Amino acid sequence: MTVWLPYPDWPDLIDLPPGLSAAVFDGIGDPPPGLDEVDFFVLPYLAGPGPARLMAQMPALRVAQTLTAGVDDVRPLVPAGVTLCNARGVHDASTAELAVALVLASLRGLPDHVRAGERGEWAHDTRPSLADRRVLIVGYGAVGAAVEARLAGFECEVRRVARHARSEPVAVEPFASLPALLPWAEVVVLTVPMTDETRGLVDAGFLAALPDGALVVNVARGPVVVTDDLVAEVRTGRLLAALDVTDPEPLPPGHPLWSCPGVLVSPHVGGDTTAFLPRARRLVEAQLRRYVAGEPLANVITDAY
Repeated sequence: MTVWLPYPDWPDLIDLPPGLSAAVFDGIGDPPPGLDEVDFFVLPYLAGPGPARLMAQMPALRVAQTLTAGVDDVRPLVPAGVTLCNARGVHDASTAELAVALVLASLRGLPDHVRAGERGEWAHDTRPSLADRRVLIVGYGAVGAAVEARLAGFECEVRRVARHARSEPVAVEPFASLPALLPWAEVVVLTVPMTDETRGLVDAGFLAALPDGALVVNVARGPVVVTDDLVAEVRTGRLLAALDVTDPEPLPPGHPLWSCPGVLVSPHVGGDTTAFLPRARRLVEAQLRRYVAGEPLANVITDAY
């Protein structure tokens, strides 16, 4: 059995189960020999769709393991009979940290203060606090729960929405409740996966339902938001936005989002921190043990995803 790993040091750092050999493919340049012998393919992180297209040439492939939580760009390329697993849990801490950082930076006007400081200006003003804000988390999975855990202590009120309602361990309302919840929400944090259901979820109607001064934070995927509709709202100054993901992405020079008032953009860095690699290694090591032992894999992507 053969596994392809994405980092040169991983064959030494990961405790490979007996009977499993490893090669390294980082997604750059030509793949190593033995394309037709790969059983388990750990897709390189941030390498684009090229490595995933190789799966069509892997007759022995049984498992494709991404190092991303989202799999919308990989899923259509997975051959029939191959199990696709995502990196649920790997990016929760990093993405949740950034989501809360974007909320605080936007509400407290940190970009404006930085720009004023660069001009040598002492631009004192009064800004909204996260304390006493009403926060709606849209997409209450692992990342959404991690966001709420990091909001604890900020004295804000949190409600949660996901595809399906549930009551344990906390109350989560269904997407059907969004029309009633949006006028309540002063901060909306988007942590949904990219699916047909969530594509364009945040459109003109969604945005119009939010109260004046509301903040939209997107750490999910860019196409969850209809960009033109968001631009139309933020240009008026009625809403704020903090975006780690955009549509298009990368955001090109001259795009209106760069110059719209009240918009903070980070370049899709939610999961790319020092917390990533140790968590990714632990996941892959555990998955390989399961695979060799014939045990059920974690994070399997199904039609219900």
